[in-house]
Amino acid sequence: MTTSTADQRARNRRGEGTRLREEIVQAAAAMLDEGATEDGITLRAVARRVGVAAPSIYAHFVDRDAILLEVVRAAFDELSVHLSTAKARGTESAADELRAICDAYLSFALERPQRYRILFGGTWDASRAKSSASVGDDAVATLGQDAFNLFVSALDRCAAEGSSASTNTFADAAALWAGLHGYASVRPVTKEFPWPDDVAQRIVTGLAKL
Repeated sequence: MTTSTADQRARNRRGEGTRLREEIVQAAAAMLDEGATEDGITLRAVARRVGVAAPSIYAHFVDRDAILLEVVRAAFDELSVHLSTAKARGTESAADELRAICDAYLSFALERPQRYRILFGGTWDASRAKSSASVGDDAVATLGQDAFNLFVSALDRCAAEGSSASTNTFADAAALWAGLHGYASVRPVTKEFPWPDDVAQRIVTGLAKL
């Protein structure tokens, strides 16, 4: 696409700011899905992918970190929806609800590996991004909070119901998330290891103190 074509498309998009903003985020996510590194997500490369002139991006994002923040936030939103859907199906007991959330977490990592890599594969350096004026501590601190709270609230119910011996549901939910992440990360790269069928169940039972 020539510069003049990109400029024309940018002009055609006036009044469609929200749509263009979404397309910029989707383009950056698609580039990461295809294996691009954080350094490969430049404003020029994203603009080329969307089909607009690079200056058009500045009306929506001041820099690359601001774009990547939205990519990560959108991926966490996907995870939250996936977990919430599973939670709604696992309502027979508090323990069933928690197990459904944990199973959903693992299925998200297995079925959407590119999105999972964006979240936890080191693609985006949150510590470095916090130094950017476009990101900041508060924005990073809230990432993934909705998804994590689903674990905490489910474990709260288990403890109240007596199906969990947890006395610190926040800490145990954090340990549970870490355990699930570890399994989700190691399983794809150890396909020849004779994993027991009930490994996930053991992780949940042990770390949630069921």
